[in-house]
This record gives sequence, structure tokens and C-alpha cells, in this order.
Amino acid sequence: MIGFLIIDKPCGLTSHDCVSRLRKIYGIKRIGHGGTLDPAVTGVLPIAIGKATRFLSFLPSTKKYEATIQLGLRTSTDDLEGEIIRKEKWPQLEKKSISHYLNEFKGNIKQRPPQFSSVHIKGERAYKKARRGETFDLPLKQITIHDIQLLQWNKFSGEINLNVNCSSGTYIRALARDIGERIGCGGSLAKLRRTESLGFNINQAIPLPTFEKCIKAGKPLLIKPLDVLTHLPKIKLSKEEQSLWRQGQSLTTRNDRLDLTLKKIDNENDYNKKDILVLDYEGELIGLATWHPKLLKIQPKIVFNGIG
Repeated sequence: MIGFLIIDKPCGLTSHDCVSRLRKIYGIKRIGHGGTLDPAVTGVLPIAIGKATRFLSFLPSTKKYEATIQLGLRTSTDDLEGEIIRKEKWPQLEKKSISHYLNEFKGNIKQRPPQFSSVHIKGERAYKKARRGETFDLPLKQITIHDIQLLQWNKFSGEINLNVNCSSGTYIRALARDIGERIGCGGSLAKLRRTESLGFNINQAIPLPTFEKCIKAGKPLLIKPLDVLTHLPKIKLSKEEQSLWRQGQSLTTRNDRLDLTLKKIDNENDYNKKDILVLDYEGELIGLATWHPKLLKIQPKIVFNGIG
């Protein structure tokens, strides 16, 4: 059993809750998720089942969100779940001004994670220290906001609705806090929905299945890794090469296979090594290798059904 399932995570459940339910449904322990969502956050939660868990780190890392920021409110958690620290009136700005403030956050920026976050401080999660009332400073973190677009601005409620396209590791709660501070009245995240993650979008997501429903209608079909990892080049092995591959041996490729193997790479001289999918002689996925173009070799990185 190997593949991906894209869940539209409901409000109120943790990412681990979703994984636990799917372990019971599929009867397999080896299940992981691609990117934690807080209980109040909904949307795209990629689930890897079986050996597909080994490919999570090779999927695209960018994420997209629909977010609502409440201006005039500063909380301990940078969202509405926390203790209110300060309330202020928000300015009656025009849409053009709001967009101007948002544009200041585009590109590579430094972000300070929320106090209530999973960041490690000397071996302990920050949120545990925050719950005890400890004061501490978290180091700034380099992130990238690829795009941020204003959807709606309500002068009367102080709510900003926006789309965010960002790098992995971005805290949207911290972004809401910083946008509010930049406007001058403070801000907190009021609502968040993830619309894209690891290359999967909300249109591919299905509701989290229940055990009872799966008994009647069957388990949801999984998306094959080969249908997901289309951004990686592939190489198809012969029977002889496949035997050596399963033994964990590096393989030397021939020049006449080079163009086929690297057809999705613009300039082979721009890199020293590249992840490459390895298929058996029938076209089934049997692992992933590191491609060394100067040596014309593929070195095993993930090997399915290895021997010896």
C-alpha cells in the first residue's frame, strides 16, 4: 500500500487526529502528514500512506492560504484563541493603502515566530514555556512571501481578507501580527484555510472519511507517487540493473540515456547532483536516487524491496 490522500481538514481536529483515524481505516501504522495545521485551521492536509511517507520531503514546499486578519486586537497567541493583550481602534484606510502595507511583506523577510509555537528552545517547545508564563525571545527566521493579495477590506469590522503564497515554515499568525503592527493598531489571525500544500490544492481534497462510511463505500483511492512526483526526472532500469539496484549498488548510465533521463532539466551544467526517480523495467516506481552527472552515476537514496 503506497500513495497519497489529500484531506480537507475540518476545524477542531489536529493533524495527528486525522492520521490516527486513517491508520484505523487503512489498517496500517506507516502514515504521515505533510505539514501540521492547528486545530482551528482548515484545508489541505496531504497524507502519505505506506512507503509514500519517504517522498514527503521531495514534494514542492510552497504553501497557499486564505486568511482573515482582525485589526485592533493583539493577543498572546497572535490569533483569537489567546488572551487579549491590547485593543485599539483601527484606521479607516482605503483599499489602496491596505494593499500598500501588504506589499511591504513580499519577498524574503525576517519573521519572529509566535511565542505559542513549536519552535525548540534548548530542547523544549516554545509553547510549553509560554504556558508557564515564562518570557523569552525567539530568533528571527528567514521566510519568503511569494505573493500576498488583498481580497476584501471591511472598515466597519476591521477585517482584512487576503491570499498568501509563502515558503514552508511561514507562520501566518505572525504575519497577521506584524501586518497589524505595521498599520499601527495591532492585529491577530481570525481565520485561516490552507488552499495548497506540497503541490496539492483544495480541489483535490476530500472530507476526512469516517470508519463507518469506509465499511459501506470502501476506502478512498490513493494518488500514486508517480502521478505526484512529476517534477522529478526518471530513469527506467533494465532487468540486470534492477537486480544491482535492489542490492544497493550505484549504477553507471550510458551517454545515450542521458537526454532521456534529464529531459526536464534546463541546463545539466548548473548543478552537481539531482534527485531522480528510479523505475523498474515495467515502469513501476522502485526508489529514488541521487544523480551525479559528472560521474554518469546514480546512487541509491531510497530503495524499495532491497535485498542482501
